[in-house]
Amino acid sequence: MSSHDHHGHHHHDHGHDHSHDHGHDHGPGHAHVHAPASFGKAFAIGISLNTALVVAEAVYGYIGNSTALLADAGHNLSDVLGLVVAWGASIAARRAPSGRFTYGLRASTILAAMANAVFLLVATGAIGWEAILRLREPEPVAGVTVMVVAGVGILVNGFTAMLFARGRKDDINIEGAYLHMAADAAVSLGVVVSAALIIWTGWLWLDPVTSLAICAAILWSTTSLLRGSIDMSMAAAPKGTDLAAIKAFLLERPGVSRIHDLHVWPISTTETALTCHLVMPTGAGDAFLMETTQMLKTSFRIGHTTLQIETHPDNGCALAPDDVV
Repeated sequence: MSSHDHHGHHHHDHGHDHSHDHGHDHGPGHAHVHAPASFGKAFAIGISLNTALVVAEAVYGYIGNSTALLADAGHNLSDVLGLVVAWGASIAARRAPSGRFTYGLRASTILAAMANAVFLLVATGAIGWEAILRLREPEPVAGVTVMVVAGVGILVNGFTAMLFARGRKDDINIEGAYLHMAADAAVSLGVVVSAALIIWTGWLWLDPVTSLAICAAILWSTTSLLRGSIDMSMAAAPKGTDLAAIKAFLLERPGVSRIHDLHVWPISTTETALTCHLVMPTGAGDAFLMETTQMLKTSFRIGHTTLQIETHPDNGCALAPDDVV
């Protein structure tokens, strides 16, 4: 947590006085500090269980002549890769800033969320392709074997998803891990149901049809994760950030006549930064900065604020006319 006290502050150098806030007093109650840290055990358990499941599904898929199980093994392998990436990013996010990385490696959580979405899309594409091939040439399947192994898959993936369930609201990276697991539990359930129906009816085409239905469901759930991570990588204000309310709040602060160059962007999947120029003809002291920073933290969940105080309205360098409030 001490690493939070050393962030490089983003500011515009206009050749006049800068008043920056350095009070990043993240207390122990802040979820955005602890969200990545508390999931180390969940990642370790999830990776171990899913690696074992991949091996079991690959072996029994080969023995039972089930391309559905082999596809599920491939999907599980993408999950293992996704978990490894997400875990690595959550560890990197806690490293102290150094060298040119003045925010540390926090943004790696955004890249990991994007990688997770891409892994899901690739796995879904592979399953879909296999399903289309099997629609043309259905093959006999060792139904009971498939049901048992895929049933174990439901338990493993369902349990792993539960490990990440409580963190997904606070961190898109944890949400990526959760979606991976939940989607794979659905895949395994589809494999079980189709195998049971094939045993009962002998309709071999049920297996690929079920696979395609599952693919559609996974694609639907992945689009929001991919869109969210792309938005973050483009430095868009995090979802749920009320920019109008933040502008109104800053303009209502005592002594502020106008504001410009307001920027809000994600440092990581859990932390948000803000910079703004406040035109204050009477100036401002440390107490004003500390109070404003604290209020931004509690009201808008912005943990890293840098404010520039300007006593003359013509000091600023607005990026564009729209940027001036």
